[in-house]
Amino acid sequence: MSKQILIADDSDTCRKITRLFLESQLGFEVCGEAVDGVDAIEKAIALKPDLVVLDLAMPRMNGVEAASELRARMPRVPIVLFTMYDDVVGRALALSAGASIVVSKPDGGWKLIECVQSLLQAA
Repeated sequence: MSKQILIADDSDTCRKITRLFLESQLGFEVCGEAVDGVDAIEKAIALKPDLVVLDLAMPRMNGVEAASELRARMPRVPIVLFTMYDDVVGRALALSAGASIVVSKPDGGWKLIECVQSLLQAA
């Protein structure tokens, strides 16, 4: 059975590219897409994904807030914060909020794929 991934990003283009990478390179199934943190929580509860990929800067609820809420509701689900804003303070805040790992978008899709694969194998 294929692993299910939920992607949350306010950019339609980023969601599509992330989906393409995860499905074509790893054979995982993206079970849903969310446009902000609130949408991500609602869809994660409904879809029960094996892993969630969150953008940091999203409207209504950012990725750190969403990670904290998801961690409380789904403690075993790995959360990848995939962001353009990768700094030491932001990384520490994201990890303390419940993100399993922070991946910088400038590092590219291959780094994301490596992290997703590692987290899902460990789960």
